[in-house]
Amino acid sequence: MVEKEEGGPGGISEEEAAQYDRQIRLWGLEAQKRLRASRVLLVGMKGLGAEVAKNLILAGVKGLTMLDHQQVSQEDTRAQFLIPGGSLGRNRAEASLERAQNLNPMVDVKADPENVENKPEEFFTQFDAVCLTCCSRDVMVKINQICHKNSVKFFTGDVFGYHGYMFADLGEHEFVEEKTKVAKVTPGVEDGPDTKKAKLDSPETTMVKKRVVFCQLKEALEKAAPKRIAPDYFLLQVLLKFRTDNGRDPSPQNYSQDSQLLLQIRRDVLEALGVGADLLPDEFVSYCFSEMAPVCAVVGGVLGQEVVKALSQRDPPHNNFFFFDGIKGNGVVECLGPS
Repeated sequence: MVEKEEGGPGGISEEEAAQYDRQIRLWGLEAQKRLRASRVLLVGMKGLGAEVAKNLILAGVKGLTMLDHQQVSQEDTRAQFLIPGGSLGRNRAEASLERAQNLNPMVDVKADPENVENKPEEFFTQFDAVCLTCCSRDVMVKINQICHKNSVKFFTGDVFGYHGYMFADLGEHEFVEEKTKVAKVTPGVEDGPDTKKAKLDSPETTMVKKRVVFCQLKEALEKAAPKRIAPDYFLLQVLLKFRTDNGRDPSPQNYSQDSQLLLQIRRDVLEALGVGADLLPDEFVSYCFSEMAPVCAVVGGVLGQEVVKALSQRDPPHNNFFFFDGIKGNGVVECLGPS
């Protein structure tokens, strides 16, 4: 990491001002300074983790810790662009470190090869935001509770084939939103061409402070009203149950066996939720194997964007789920949880 004296405008170095010039113009100096003071924990360095790491490092956080206890597999070569060739068998986080650091020398990038399940509560409190991928439902719920209690921004997300999602719990979150001022019109000249041009070209904006309250992941998964939810929510429930039962995600090497398991889990999960099995037609099993690189790029872009917005306290966050369907090519934001 490169350290520079803070001699530039607004207390940031000239090198940082040059590096982040476009971002500062986009979301302002104060937002960039908040980012620059933030440390993020990213768990799980598969394809989605690589996308999130890239986006956060380029945005200019103070530090990023990549944590993953798994070794590089053949499947990781499909969507994980931070791992160089010839790295099979190496730890995923450590194998990603060099390329990640090279993206932005001004960010302190670290690799942690330990298992997140073995980390004590105080480990998570040293970060401003925690982002989980590749974790079981129980681990996500546990770490979310730790983060919520300690006012640490919490995010989680995954990609399953053509499908992906992200969830955020920012607790009680305050942010500012830029609003365009309505041009005042002089009485009697409302219809003139100059007035119409002023309405279209008015450059004046004002910053409006807002506040939003998030629920925890456990509540969002257990207390959502099923009758008004997109099918992606139920697909997520099925895939998280598969991960819990099998200790892994559906594998292309076990396609036939895992397809039957998914169909059985679908029946059990949807019956327990009180909805019909036709909500997820049988063909859903064909589209949730492995990680698709384009889906990782989309979900990782949204997830990285939401972390940046939360840390910089700029612009309204997604509250609280984002679901992406790569087959239809669209995404939807759902606010799920206690009514």
